[in-house]
Amino acid sequence: MTAPEVQDYVGFDTITQQMERKFLKRGFNLNVILVGESGMGKSTLVNSIFSTHLVDSQGRRTAQEVIRKTTEILPVTQTLDENGVRVRLTIIDTPGFGDQCNNEGCWVQVIKYIKDQHAAYLERELKPQRDRIINDTRVHACLYFLNPGSRGLRPLDVEVLKRLTEVTNVIPVIAKSDSMTLDERTLFKRRVKEEMSFHRISVYPYSSEDDDDEDRMLNASIRELVPFAVVGSEETIDVDDKPVRGRRHGWGVINIFDETHCDFVHLRNFMLRTHLSDLVEVTAQRHYEQFRTSQLRQIKELRAQQAAAAAAGGGGGSGSSQPPVGPLPHQPMAQV
Repeated sequence: MTAPEVQDYVGFDTITQQMERKFLKRGFNLNVILVGESGMGKSTLVNSIFSTHLVDSQGRRTAQEVIRKTTEILPVTQTLDENGVRVRLTIIDTPGFGDQCNNEGCWVQVIKYIKDQHAAYLERELKPQRDRIINDTRVHACLYFLNPGSRGLRPLDVEVLKRLTEVTNVIPVIAKSDSMTLDERTLFKRRVKEEMSFHRISVYPYSSEDDDDEDRMLNASIRELVPFAVVGSEETIDVDDKPVRGRRHGWGVINIFDETHCDFVHLRNFMLRTHLSDLVEVTAQRHYEQFRTSQLRQIKELRAQQAAAAAAGGGGGSGSSQPPVGPLPHQPMAQV
């Protein structure tokens, strides 16, 4: 009887295949919020990015429609499947943002919604018997639409960007950039970069100690493009007997997939092909972790205050009973 051959192959390198099978079976969540004035093409752009009609425009279609007096939050969720990979995609529109003469506080509902999703996730995470898989409604990316008619960042943009970058991954885009000449676009980009640097506004992607040389080179090339000069279109136009996705002007056709016309392809590749996993990971490890730490610290301080009050008012109690803990300091507006 021959002895069995010695096999040096162990097999732990198959863990990536095991993870992939489990990941494909479960799918994943991607939640994107759109922030910008009405008429900036927010719905059209996100429909163009995902090559399907996901959301309808919430802008006014007639002069008779009443102008929204406050910012509304309208999430729409759909499940998409591509080559066996399933994503539960939620697009959150914010109609009414920046549409008033006085826009003081128009960002409050946006920030509150993002924090509400962190709070809802933390609440589900802290349950004694929590779900094996927690439904993730945390906002992973914010597309912030800059008005191409401005000469750079307006005071409203500065104020909102400072607040948004504290709670989510912000990706600034120049809306309807085909309304600008190439020289105007270049000047606009340079001015926005200078103003963001001056106001210390840090947008996604961020630098990380875990980045290797390839990551650093990729992120550097992306930062050169920020803010992305984008054009969206759901219309197919024939150009030289070839169908292209774009917008027709009196002087010609803008092809949104032509990198010499706009940055649409760069934005889509950035969001979906190179940094999709990182958007989800950074949300969990950076923004949610900061929120979670803050909330738990407040709970600890509240517990200490309740214990001190009980000791002061309880007299000769044994002190063995744990004082009740109040609700989480930040209560979610609604479960989404």
